[in-house]
Amino acid sequence: MATTFLQLVNQVNRRLNEVELTSTNFASATGFYAHAKDAINSSIRYINQSEFEWPFNHTLKTQTLTANTSRYSFPTDCKVINFDTFRIKEDSTLGNSTTRILPMTYEEYLDKFVAQEYNSSSFQGVPTRVIHAPSLEFILTPEPDKAYILVYEYFNFTADLSAHGDTIVIPDRFIHVIVDGAMHYAYLFRGNTQDALVMKEKFDEGIKYMRSMLINRTRYVRSYMIPQNTGGGLRYGYSSIT
Repeated sequence: MATTFLQLVNQVNRRLNEVELTSTNFASATGFYAHAKDAINSSIRYINQSEFEWPFNHTLKTQTLTANTSRYSFPTDCKVINFDTFRIKEDSTLGNSTTRILPMTYEEYLDKFVAQEYNSSSFQGVPTRVIHAPSLEFILTPEPDKAYILVYEYFNFTADLSAHGDTIVIPDRFIHVIVDGAMHYAYLFRGNTQDALVMKEKFDEGIKYMRSMLINRTRYVRSYMIPQNTGGGLRYGYSSIT
């Protein structure tokens, strides 16, 4: 069973010889206890921001396309989209087979296919190319003429923990890393800078260990990045397709 927010906060409380919270008083906790909750969330955010492609944040997206529509918004929780994973799923009712969709640069799209946005009837069919637009959306060409099923993969931002029973997506074997990070923030809150620095070093070592255990950099291609603090950005992991 995944570790809960309450359990994580109480690990911090135990390390600092504080009275543990319960499910009854968790929501109303103030003072240091409120900061302990913030410290856990700060630790998790730091872990998530230290690596864009943590496997526990991987999402398989299935989306029904709309006929006569070529532009689609990214998921609101999207951090990194792998444009090399786009494909159309087989659908016997629509009469299409599974088809991979290849990435294309926006410049090439403007040169060769942008006319579909003004005369779509001449550029319709099963999409074969996907393009990242300057906005937070992607473009498909040809423009879909039916409600095809689109599948692609991305890595998401996780929401902060809030209720006492909220659980983490980070594997339980790395709980100590989350708590070490939270201890860093807790010591800062108490003005204990020396212990905070010690815990920061331990925290960073824990993240390095997580990365060595969970990330195989040769398996995934990072195609697109949306920095959390700005909401935009672009990084391609492929060469221009001809």
